[in-house]
Amino acid sequence: MKDIIVVEDNREMAGLLCDFLMADGYSTEHFTDGECALEYFEKNGARLIILDVMLPGIDGFGVCRRIRENSNSPIIIVSAKTEKNDKLNGLILGADDYIEKPYDIDILLAKIKGIFARRYNSEIISDGFLKLNKSKRTVYKGEKMIELNQKEFDLLCLLVENSGKTLSKDFLFNKIWGFDSFSEPQTLTVHIKWLRQKIENDPKKPEHILTVWGVGYRYER
Repeated sequence: MKDIIVVEDNREMAGLLCDFLMADGYSTEHFTDGECALEYFEKNGARLIILDVMLPGIDGFGVCRRIRENSNSPIIIVSAKTEKNDKLNGLILGADDYIEKPYDIDILLAKIKGIFARRYNSEIISDGFLKLNKSKRTVYKGEKMIELNQKEFDLLCLLVENSGKTLSKDFLFNKIWGFDSFSEPQTLTVHIKWLRQKIENDPKKPEHILTVWGVGYRYER
């Protein structure tokens, strides 16, 4: 998974931005249109998206809307559209920030650094029911340690980090097993079953890992 996806049709501007980001230690991927960016994100994900609004084909608002259907990855809109209604639209659609062009690169980098510090530097996830330690890869249910294999832990962590959001089966499978995986999509259903057996009080009547029929799964605290 790349740290940052840059969606910007101005290649020169995007190139300079990616150079600054890589100099700060971030891995990047650049797209000049929304459709290609969405296709990549749905297969691979990203820790943050920097998104222009005026793009060929689907515009940045449409990209933001689509990403928010299945993911809470941070989105920073960077645009020359500076009207109040544009900013409100971007924020209502789920963008974490809206920055006007031309922007100060140091300000943008500081915002990105702040988002990464708040979102990804925390190694402990605790919701009163489960406690996950991402660095040690351990899970506790109350005082009891739950033994999980690698994929079970990754899947549970993804669900818990997106608590309350319905994640599609395709999104979950591609994030955990990868688009080029030789595994069958049915393996997701099997892993959900195993997780329920390990963490639910009654696996036949799950209260935390819920099925959203025809879509995917949602974790509830």
